[in-house]
Amino acid sequence: MISVQQDDFDVGDQYRRLCEQAGEAGAVVFFVGRVRGGDGAVQALELEHYPGMCERQLQGFVDEARRRWDCRAVRLLHRVGRLAAGEQIVFVAVATRHRAEAFQAAHFLIDQLKTRAPFWKKEHCPDGARWLDAAANDVRAAGRWYADAVAL
Repeated sequence: MISVQQDDFDVGDQYRRLCEQAGEAGAVVFFVGRVRGGDGAVQALELEHYPGMCERQLQGFVDEARRRWDCRAVRLLHRVGRLAAGEQIVFVAVATRHRAEAFQAAHFLIDQLKTRAPFWKKEHCPDGARWLDAAANDVRAAGRWYADAVAL
């Protein structure tokens, strides 16, 4: 299940739905990302996307994860709009037969979201706003999933 939405999500509800889809899967791994902040450096994060294209790209990530690992169920939710520091922004959950596959598939999906997903992010700070690019360490992390990746 893929969703790009403005509304917040309930982690417990998403976990329950994943388990309903997963059948006899023995492992569930999920990740919840939140807007960094709390120290006053980041007040909000504004996310934009191209509807339709974005969801197709995210589905492609899920399809690739399913080809690599025996994923019994996958849920991927990403919020858009203006989100305050501390708000939930992303939920990625994977159910597989064994824990190693679940961890790998979830990590793969997060790496793809951080570097290849078509979201435009603007960080709002006390001294102004700026558009963000993928961090070099995120790009290196995502490159490990592809043998032909070029190191930065």
